[in-house]
Amino acid sequence: MRSREYLLGGMAGDLAMPVAAYANLFKICSTTAVMPNVKNAYILKDGGIAVTPKQDTIAATAATLSQFCESNPRATLRFLTKRDLKLSRSILDIVKISSTSATPCKKLKGLN
Repeated sequence: MRSREYLLGGMAGDLAMPVAAYANLFKICSTTAVMPNVKNAYILKDGGIAVTPKQDTIAATAATLSQFCESNPRATLRFLTKRDLKLSRSILDIVKISSTSATPCKKLKGLN
């Protein structure tokens, strides 16, 4: 919720996408936030969704990514590392993190 307020309130600067796209991302972020292995979920300025996992294991990460991509085949999920969180002092810092290092679900699922 707070990441959406920062983005739409103009605190993150110029938006990369139309406002309507962020409304759709908010829905995705809300459903992602209640996934079993997700502690927090954020909308990223570039259109990705970032999460802090409850368990940072390969099996838990794979299960979360699989569940996310099944529900959102055209979205991108980025797991925030402990280093990301150390460097990010506020929600504003988090929403500015890039999701380009994460593989989009459409590539993982072989979609065009």
